[in-house]
Amino acid sequence: MTRQKPGMYSIAIHGGAGAVPRAALPPEREARYRAGLEAALDGGYAVLERGGSSLEAVTTAVRSLEDDPLFNAGHGAALTRDGAAELDAAVMDGQQMRAGAVASVRHVKNPIELARRVMEKSRHVLLVGAGAEEFALEERFVLVPNQYFRTAERQEQLECEQRGKRVSDLVPSSAQGTVGAVARDASGNLAAATSTGGMTNKRPGRVGDSPIIGAGTYAKNGVCAVSATGHGEYFIRAVAAHHVCAAVEYRGLTLEQAVREMLHEILPALGGDGGLIAVDNDGGLVLDFSTDGMFRGARDSSGRREIAIY
Repeated sequence: MTRQKPGMYSIAIHGGAGAVPRAALPPEREARYRAGLEAALDGGYAVLERGGSSLEAVTTAVRSLEDDPLFNAGHGAALTRDGAAELDAAVMDGQQMRAGAVASVRHVKNPIELARRVMEKSRHVLLVGAGAEEFALEERFVLVPNQYFRTAERQEQLECEQRGKRVSDLVPSSAQGTVGAVARDASGNLAAATSTGGMTNKRPGRVGDSPIIGAGTYAKNGVCAVSATGHGEYFIRAVAAHHVCAAVEYRGLTLEQAVREMLHEILPALGGDGGLIAVDNDGGLVLDFSTDGMFRGARDSSGRREIAIY
């Protein structure tokens, strides 16, 4: 196991990857995206700065992105072909390799909070649909009407998609958007969290990679933590997040090499693309993508702080 750097803490976030044409992102809209990313990044980093856990940091960051209607998770999620929002989320704690996830929930305001509760308060890893929402009620979550998640922009995207025009050709938030965070805290613990509304015009009941442990979300102390974004079916088939960690742990690749291999060799061979954020045992951050762009941010205790789209 690699020797840890004591006290080093870091966090990376993403807000989706896909076709992000510069011409479709005027300055005022780009400023809004950057503000949303900054709020999530700084919120998660503040947890680490005051000595909080990586698990709390990634939950805080993802919750912030779920509340921002610009991103495809929570309020502002993509819509199914029936016009409803169905939400997926997962969280994984690298310390004990505990994990919790929910899929196809329609009334949970912050799915990442429910995923964490599944991990901490149930003997299960993944709960779906009505069963997940029954658990939410037992845990005294306040449920919201499905209308809460829908925005005029997402409705317009759905209608455009159903007319045969790709959403990503029109709107920079992309049909493949997802939000996520990875972090290392000062104690050396790693965590990952991912949340999504899935694909615009998806079939009801479709579940992507985000809540599938090892596909879109994975964390293991001493190795790395990973959160993915892109066309989920390909990430599931490649078991992408776990593959990256296994490449580091068993093949001796650096995290940067493992992420690059997944995004630029393995996924393209299957026909897929997207992005990955990851943190290694020492708090080193990797943010990479094979699409036009990825909404992303990184910050660490050595002074690094950046927000980027392209």
